[in-house]
Amino acid sequence: MSEKPKRMAIIASQGTLDAAYPPVLLASTGVAMDMEVAIFFTFYGFDLIHKKRSKDLKVSPIANPAAPKAFGLIPVPNWMGMLPGMTRIATMMMKSWMKKANVAKFEELREACIEGGVRMIACQMTQDVMGIKKSDIIDGVETGGAATFLEFAKDADITLFM
Repeated sequence: MSEKPKRMAIIASQGTLDAAYPPVLLASTGVAMDMEVAIFFTFYGFDLIHKKRSKDLKVSPIANPAAPKAFGLIPVPNWMGMLPGMTRIATMMMKSWMKKANVAKFEELREACIEGGVRMIACQMTQDVMGIKKSDIIDGVETGGAATFLEFAKDADITLFM
């Protein structure tokens, strides 16, 4: 008798570039380790599977005290995040760091999840509330309600909220 595979259930509720990486990194690693994995995309996390919005994810420098120092030297006060252009700068910095570290682009990791068999579930309620059409969602994503995700998550060995 073979052992039942481990399960990981992830809720993705954030739609920024820095919040986009953890769900797909963990999910792609989970399937590579022969785990069953599902990601439930809800509220702002919907941007991660939206055809147009996912192409332009940004990093918000406001209220992000963990943001690194500018040029590795100068602490950047939180209020500076409100200045015009700071979101663009923070986004460019993160993309630069990821490229230097040879980290795959978010879109590539998301595609690896789909190809690897990660179950991608778009929250039906969020879709309805935000007026998102099925045609706005990338291919490989199913639509389901909370019960759809909970049916998978009830047997999860690992549950993560991001």
